[in-house]
Amino acid sequence: MRFLETELDGVLIVEPELFRDDRGFFMETYHSGKFAAAGIAARFVQDNHSRSRRGTLRGLHYQEPDAQGKLVRAVRGRIYDVAVDIRRGSPQFGRWLGVELDEENNRQLWVPPGFAHGFCTLSEDSEVVYKCTAHHVPESERAIRWDDPELAIDWPVDHPILSPRDAAAPSLAAAPVLPAYDPGR
Repeated sequence: MRFLETELDGVLIVEPELFRDDRGFFMETYHSGKFAAAGIAARFVQDNHSRSRRGTLRGLHYQEPDAQGKLVRAVRGRIYDVAVDIRRGSPQFGRWLGVELDEENNRQLWVPPGFAHGFCTLSEDSEVVYKCTAHHVPESERAIRWDDPELAIDWPVDHPILSPRDAAAPSLAAAPVLPAYDPGR
């Protein structure tokens, strides 16, 4: 298993080792000791699974309080996955990273607590599975507008299919609640 650093401190790309033979394949997608050695000492408490059709964009979502770290992977199809640093006071505030995840590259993206997360489906459909470090708390649900001009995310879709909540999300500057940056984390 390889852990690749990205230009956003704390956001990592995880590449599991794949073992193929005439039966199919095997891969280890999570190992607490290996993740801890790579700096991800997260305790996962919830798994989520979504299915989306081409052009669907989910996000940018976060929880505050009760922030969730997420380990995201596409188990079917192909997605463009995005993490945005939205921690007030962070030296990387407002910076984003986009990575393609698909069933062929088997990559995962570690999105730490304090980052907004979203993805869009690039294939006919996709299934995304992600582990979370905190339980979903409906009162803590937050969203930021996917096409906020201040963020200028280079999404590979022009007219995405959005939920009403995502379509009405505020810009980052207008977000009423944001997580705080903790340099000790």
